[in-house]
Amino acid sequence: LDWWQADRYCQQHFAQLLLEPQDNEQGSFSKLLQSHHVRGSVWLQERDSVLHKTKRRRGHTVPVLVFRDKTDTKYVKVLSDFPALPAVTACAHLQWDTRSQDIATIFSYAVPAFINEFQLRGFVDEEGFVRFALIVHGHHSPYLPVFRADGQWHHFCVTWQQDNGTWAIYADGKRRAAASGLCSVGPSAPQAISGQGTFIIGQDQDSLGGTFRAKESFSGNITDLHIWHKVLSTEHIEKVRSCLVVEQDLLFGWSSNALEVESTVQTVATQLLCPGPVEECRVLEVGSSGFSYASCLQPLPFICHYSKDAYWQLKRAQLESSHALASRVNALAVRTVIPDSVFTSDVQDMNLSVALDALDILAAVLREGEVPVLEPSDLLAVLQLLKQVSDLEIQEGDELEMLEQLGQYYMEVTGLILEEQNTGTWSLISQVIRGPMAVVELCDRMGSLLVPLLTTERTKITIQRGNIGLHRVTVKNMWFGYGSLQRCLSSRAVSQDTAAPDGAQKFPGASVGTAVISATLLSEQQEISAAVRYRLQHRAQVAPGLKGNFPVFSLVLLHVSPDAGGMWSTAGCSVAKSLPDSTACFCNHTTNFAILLQVYEMEQRTTKEEFTLQTLTFIGCGVSFCALMVTFILFLVVGVPKSERTTVHKNLILALAAGEALLMVSELAKPSQVLCFMVTAFLHLFFMAAFSWMLVEGLLLWSKVVAVNMSEGRRMKFYYVTGWGLPVLIVGVTLASSFNKYVAANHCWLNVQTNVIWAFVGPVLLILAVNSLVLLRVVSVTVASARRRSRMLTPNSSLESQIGAQLWATAKPVLVLLPVLGLTWLCGLLVHLSIVWAYVFIVLNSLQ
Repeated sequence: LDWWQADRYCQQHFAQLLLEPQDNEQGSFSKLLQSHHVRGSVWLQERDSVLHKTKRRRGHTVPVLVFRDKTDTKYVKVLSDFPALPAVTACAHLQWDTRSQDIATIFSYAVPAFINEFQLRGFVDEEGFVRFALIVHGHHSPYLPVFRADGQWHHFCVTWQQDNGTWAIYADGKRRAAASGLCSVGPSAPQAISGQGTFIIGQDQDSLGGTFRAKESFSGNITDLHIWHKVLSTEHIEKVRSCLVVEQDLLFGWSSNALEVESTVQTVATQLLCPGPVEECRVLEVGSSGFSYASCLQPLPFICHYSKDAYWQLKRAQLESSHALASRVNALAVRTVIPDSVFTSDVQDMNLSVALDALDILAAVLREGEVPVLEPSDLLAVLQLLKQVSDLEIQEGDELEMLEQLGQYYMEVTGLILEEQNTGTWSLISQVIRGPMAVVELCDRMGSLLVPLLTTERTKITIQRGNIGLHRVTVKNMWFGYGSLQRCLSSRAVSQDTAAPDGAQKFPGASVGTAVISATLLSEQQEISAAVRYRLQHRAQVAPGLKGNFPVFSLVLLHVSPDAGGMWSTAGCSVAKSLPDSTACFCNHTTNFAILLQVYEMEQRTTKEEFTLQTLTFIGCGVSFCALMVTFILFLVVGVPKSERTTVHKNLILALAAGEALLMVSELAKPSQVLCFMVTAFLHLFFMAAFSWMLVEGLLLWSKVVAVNMSEGRRMKFYYVTGWGLPVLIVGVTLASSFNKYVAANHCWLNVQTNVIWAFVGPVLLILAVNSLVLLRVVSVTVASARRRSRMLTPNSSLESQIGAQLWATAKPVLVLLPVLGLTWLCGLLVHLSIVWAYVFIVLNSLQ
């Protein structure tokens, strides 16, 4: 088979195309193949290659012009108006008549002032290569080899531009010839190709639109001609070669209605196999034990490879099978729909009617419950059939009603095999199919088959069966309900012991808390990634181990990996809004999504502990707020002399009191999105201001320890700018840059799942670092001063009393300055280690 057919064959037999052997395996492997009389090249799948993701070459049905034999009569005229062309690209698919030896004209463009204005000619050389030459304004490029004269279809493009007369010829995606100076006339710059001319396919014009000669005519087949009034890039040429039209600056697109065909020129419809992104595939040379590459489309032997565990699980499933499902389905169909063995079944290209008939009967048997619980072999056989159907190639002329019905049956069958009674069966084939995420992938592939159903009038398709729904627009969405899919994902895929790849995480205690949805965005049949916003409903009682607790959801997304059963990762996703019954999410890419209930490996807080922490916070903030207000009033009424120190204290008191007051009422603001946003912004501002004034407290202390050459007035201006100006600046910049992801999902506080939290944590850590240095400096000066005083006042005191005095001299400033400088907040770094540190943190800082 060709590489794509071989790869598909192995996949449908629950294996994979043989991986490239390691260096130490090559010799023994080659001997093994020779002992089984396998010679020559064998298909391989490259390690760390994306080849297995490559889709099969698409069929592309087009009208083909057949120029049989060289004549002076057969021609085709392009019915299109041509403007002046300072740049041009012409591309087509060509099948060269190998019997023709003379020069042949593929196309010619003539204008009244000049007959040979733009022309492409070719001939077959002695070595069997077709050589092309480009003519512009009568100037001729050399004949250069572009592809072999092998009678096969080849794709070519020719480009030319006025600047420097630069030209190029491409064949089968590769640039075969290129140069500049084509049609330069003396010192003057090349002229654009003139407009209002006549474009003829298959003949050389000796007069405008006529006077053809048989010797210079084209013999062979040509199709898919497109002309642009610009030079296409290499990427665009590869796209055109893959039968995808580049619309921008397209001057002429291939269409029978835009051609005037001479009566003896035959027109037939032919299906081209458009190339995929990879032309050559890896092979093992059995005799020499070496590796090379071969055209992916040629038929070669291949080997399907199983892991030992998967192979024996398959064998066991076959041996222990009663074949009840297969017997019933095959009897109703009066043919073999489900084969006796998944190993030996032939994988054939299905047509639409055969696939529809097979799924109709299978759905009926599963729906009626004649086989209440599927055996492992039954489940494997159904998956094998679903794989075959998802590999269908829809042909032009297929009835769209049948295609829609096929989608209905497909969703029904996938829904029925995901019923909860089959959960145990899924686990029995876990080595062969790593969980039901394989069904998600199959449904995704099936969704792509429904593209022909979409028209300008019908822009949306929705199919729903049981616990699976499919919604197909340009954006393709699917959701999967709470069946065995969730149970298997929760119990198996999430808690595997294998190492997670970069960006992914393992969540041993996790449980799927919502449906799983799949989102795909297609552009010109190619999958692209785009940002997605969606809302998922929470499933009731998603955490059996935490009954009675309010569930705490962690957003993760599921990367489909049928081999590994799916890998959970939070990459590129964040919670936009979280409510008790649903979560709104934003991801910067499309994939498969779900909300995961995360039970962290660290020590969990019970509902009682959470309530105790909230109560302590409220009491501590209440006591602190009252004390701060009393202190502020005393500063005003008792007549404390004005000084830098009292002014700084007053500002710190105001900022801290405002922040703690807001913190106590912040829970009340949660129901209102606008109010919660405002509370968050002011909490950010006041706590940032409180820390800024703590920094000022530190700077003020430093000024008493180290001589500072700044007047008191200038110092106070600097303190005000630091204490209030800096917080306003930080909050303003954060709001401007992260407005949509500013607020957390469950609280009126900064979003900790994005970088927004660093707009608070970053400055706070910097301030605490500065104040730690201040504290160290103050303590060292205080201790030195205490030592000098001790020597002066009590020179004969005992060693114990001297040590005691110095310890007190150290402890006193530390105890006084820790809360003033905000250094008690450092214990917040230890909260994740134990619930005890959470109590310490709240008590110290709510009472600050």
